Amino acid sequence: MYQKAVEKKEKIIVGVNAYEMEHKPIPFLKIDEAAAKQHMARLHDVKKTRNNAQVGEKILDLKKAASDKQNLMPYILSCVKSYATLGEIMDSLKEVYGEYQEPITY
Repeated sequence: MYQKAVEKKEKIIVGVNAYEMEHKPIPFLKIDEAAAKQHMARLHDVKKTRNNAQVGEKILDLKKAASDKQNLMPYILSCVKSYATLGEIMDSLKEVYGEYQEPITY
């Protein structure tokens, strides 16, 4: 009954069946393959030239701070300044907090 009322516009829902804005289709982001390869090469160079021992130390500090429920921003900035990658930072936080998995519903 509710769905019929909405479809027949007996029940008005702003943005659904009344007062809708016309939307242009959102263009998909297309990344040039050459740009992706260039980015991967830069990432490889950074990992090769950084102080990996320092990165490991900073990542461990971040994990400890996350376990102790401290403010993580200073630790994340410290990791970034030592050239830890976003993936490395996120992986360390996933180890502490886990990763959200949407429950399966039917």
